[in-house]
Amino acid sequence: MKILSNLKYTKTHEWAKFENDGTVLAGLTDFAQEHLGDLVFVNLPEVGDSVTAGEPFCDVESVKAVSDVYAPVSGEIIEVNEALADNPALINEDPYDAWLVKIGSVEDNGELLDAAAYDTFAKEEAED
Repeated sequence: MKILSNLKYTKTHEWAKFENDGTVLAGLTDFAQEHLGDLVFVNLPEVGDSVTAGEPFCDVESVKAVSDVYAPVSGEIIEVNEALADNPALINEDPYDAWLVKIGSVEDNGELLDAAAYDTFAKEEAED
């Protein structure tokens, strides 16, 4: 399981990358894509949508199930990764490059974990 030290993580297996301009890129973790299996569809939100930390903002469909994706921070969607609409498998190939959305006007960071805390959490969850 790959975890990047420059990202923050949620207990629902999303990652957040805080950019220098105050925006946040958000996506699914390696743990999430491994457990979901091959992704076949991504239902992305619209630019301009508001998101709330800890609340679902889109969903992904794998060969196994449809799963909600939860916002790591509160704010406004300012960009969506359109490449995922045509090729959701990009998330399986490199989950940390295949961001879902860029969030601006960030108001709340929710309950984010650093890489070490997320690593411990994910390992414990994998054992259950």
